[in-house]
Amino acid sequence: ALISAGEGGPQTATMTECFDCDNCKESLYGRKYIQMDNGPYCIPCYDAHFANTCDECKELIGHDCRELYYEDRHYHEHCFRCFRCDRSLADEPFTCQGKELLCNDCYCSEFSSKCVACEKTVMPGSRKLEYNGQTWHEHCFICSSCQQPIGSRSFIPDKKDYYCVPCYESKFAPRCTRCQKTLTKGGVTYRDEPWHKECFVCTGCKTPLAGQQFTSQDDNPYCIKCFGNLYAKKCSACTKPITGFGGGKYVSFEDRHWHHNCFNCARCSTSLVGKGFIPDNDEILCRDCSSDL
Repeated sequence: ALISAGEGGPQTATMTECFDCDNCKESLYGRKYIQMDNGPYCIPCYDAHFANTCDECKELIGHDCRELYYEDRHYHEHCFRCFRCDRSLADEPFTCQGKELLCNDCYCSEFSSKCVACEKTVMPGSRKLEYNGQTWHEHCFICSSCQQPIGSRSFIPDKKDYYCVPCYESKFAPRCTRCQKTLTKGGVTYRDEPWHKECFVCTGCKTPLAGQQFTSQDDNPYCIKCFGNLYAKKCSACTKPITGFGGGKYVSFEDRHWHHNCFNCARCSTSLVGKGFIPDNDEILCRDCSSDL
């Protein structure tokens, strides 16, 4: 705030000649006076006609008083004080709140935020961080783990604690079952364990399985093709794996297995699913074809 304080004020002098006050016409001989543009004035007349009224005490600011000026308001020097603590503001920085003059300490105490960490006032213009209705000095907003200032970096809140991203990931983020690195975004859960999508691959051919149909053997994931080649029963008719996926059903007899659509009479190709049949060495026959033998 700027203060105008009587620069270039009126001058006083002592006259030895006949000289009258322009207002009361009394002689100024041997008296102090103030010379104005329209003539000289004795001190009482000057104060009565030209002196400003103090905005605080409502009394005239006499010619011999130091006058302070702020936003069209005039004050005695001793009246220019903080509205809260009564400290003189004559040579102090201050703020005007409404019509009240406040020193910086009182203004900050009443209107500025307090740091959540150190509980001290966050001074206007100082670097600060605000989050969720709370305020910190920039140097007070630190990671709850490494105790380093977070500053403008990304952070993750956890209840009443705040963590920089590296510390949060190290402390809380799940780790991939395969590579043991943290998962920072979407992954895959298999047997209640987290995996990176790129780490969740077929044990056999290493093809990514995320979003694909797969099965397991001894807790290891396999794509359908690898599982069929390595572990599935083979159809006695077509020799292809019987996986049971895609709604496929199969028939078993002794140590042999067939896809439903492969379980047919070796002679007439009639489906034998749900029907009686006769084994003939490596072949199976319907009853009609068997009776022709």
